[in-house]
Amino acid sequence: MAWALISAAGVLEIVWACFMRRSEGFTRPADSVLCLACMAASFWLLSLGMRTLPMGSAYAAWTGIGTLGAFIAGVVLMGEPAGWLRTGSAGLILIGVIGLRLAEKT
Repeated sequence: MAWALISAAGVLEIVWACFMRRSEGFTRPADSVLCLACMAASFWLLSLGMRTLPMGSAYAAWTGIGTLGAFIAGVVLMGEPAGWLRTGSAGLILIGVIGLRLAEKT
C-alpha cells in the first residue's frame, strides 16, 4: 500500500510540474491553483507513504517518479528535445527507482 501511495504522489508531482509551467510564473490563476492543489495532495500522499517506508527510499522514489514523468511530459506534450544523453539519464533514474522498490520488503 505504501508504494501505491508513493506512486500516486509521484504522478501528482508530474501533474503539478506541468501546471507550474502552464501558470507562467504563477500569473495565471486557474493553473496556479491547480498546481498548488496538486502539490499539497502530492506531499500528503508522500507523508502517508513515509509512515511505513524508509524516508530515503520513499523520497527518492517520489522525486524519481516525478522527474522521469516530467521529462516524458516535457518531450511528449511540450516538444522539448529528447536527445540520447537526456534519455539515457532518464533511464538511469528509472533503474534507480526500480532498485529502490526491489530493495524494500514492503
